[in-house]
Amino acid sequence: MPLVAIVGRPNVGKSTLFNRLTEAKLAIVHDEPGVTRDRIYDYVEWNGVIFSITDTGGYVPDSEDRFEVAIREQVDIATEEADLILFIVDVETGITDLDQAVSHMLRKIDKPVMLVANKSDNQERRWNANVFFQLGLDEVFPISSINGSGTGELLDAIVERLPSPPPEDEEDDRPHIALIGRPNVGKSSLSNALLQEDRSIVTEISGTTRDSINAVMKYHGEEIVLVDTAGLRKRARITENVEFYANLRTERAIKNCDIAVLLIDATQGLEAQDIRVLKQAESLNKGLVLGINKWDLLEKNSNSVRDEELKIRERLKTLDYVPIVTISALNKQRIYKLLDTALSVHKMRSMRVSTSKLNEAMLQAIGRTPPPMYRNRPVKINYVTQVREEPPVITFFCNHPQGVKENYKRYLENQLRKAFSFEGVPLTLTFKNK
Repeated sequence: MPLVAIVGRPNVGKSTLFNRLTEAKLAIVHDEPGVTRDRIYDYVEWNGVIFSITDTGGYVPDSEDRFEVAIREQVDIATEEADLILFIVDVETGITDLDQAVSHMLRKIDKPVMLVANKSDNQERRWNANVFFQLGLDEVFPISSINGSGTGELLDAIVERLPSPPPEDEEDDRPHIALIGRPNVGKSSLSNALLQEDRSIVTEISGTTRDSINAVMKYHGEEIVLVDTAGLRKRARITENVEFYANLRTERAIKNCDIAVLLIDATQGLEAQDIRVLKQAESLNKGLVLGINKWDLLEKNSNSVRDEELKIRERLKTLDYVPIVTISALNKQRIYKLLDTALSVHKMRSMRVSTSKLNEAMLQAIGRTPPPMYRNRPVKINYVTQVREEPPVITFFCNHPQGVKENYKRYLENQLRKAFSFEGVPLTLTFKNK
């Protein structure tokens, strides 16, 4: 999905424009410069095209020098990550030194930049927007984020300038495995151990990895694309512009992978943030594996693995189908078992179960435990078939689809896993009229 970044000096209306384009109110809007500190992103749909958009918010300087550094950092990161940049200026105040500094940097990059003259609330101000041609960019888009004038034309121009999606014949059918998790759990160490080279920088400082680094490795004659991502953390803790984009890139990596391997630190255990990330990957129907790293640092007995797994599964609840592997990236202990597990999940994610086997197993399970009544009428499921793989979608044909409630769907999913495993694979169950 293409990414559009909104940049500009403080208090030019970046957050107001963000809220206008996304038709949401995720960004706090205030006249005081620097109100937007927690960087946010959302999606925009226009004329059938969907793209991501990020609000890079203003900065309250402690000194002039630090202010310049912050502005340069925001623009540098935005130009690196984004496919298109919206450079916002303010018609009321005209061109400032900071506008000139930002435009000077933007003119050097090889990406489309659109100059947006905000607060063009009337015809006179729209004419005044022409002064911004002095900044050396090709076109000026006068708009008003407050009343929405000009934003339709702006969206038309954005969609026209976004990169086209790659043709279907260029799709990569190699397994894409993303290593995800909180900072400093050992993702880069695991990546280096698997690749047998220092491809990623590894230090004891959280958040060292700021980019997602794709690497291709051969394993048993098969090519695998390994993605080492920056550490995820709660948005409230993201204080640097760089960390915001690292977080954004990691979330995009989850969307683009086949298998998400969540690493946790054995000395810290499973945290709420880890569960949130797993659920995010599950909602996108990615294959799931949980790796417990730094296992070598724990004092262990013969039941340590079993006890830790039971403790984690008790917290995972509906994610109890996710396989768990204990490893030590530092000692290369069981790292290939983790990789084998990820590849096994990938294989199951692309598995198609024959209709005859599905009906044989599922109709027996339905006979043992029939669905609850719906409006005093029995719900009868007559036929089951798999309509898709990668990710798998199973369709049940019945007389009252709306009568199949969540508890019974959970029962059917458990019976599917009991009969055909689907370890680590989210299942989509649909119900249609017979």
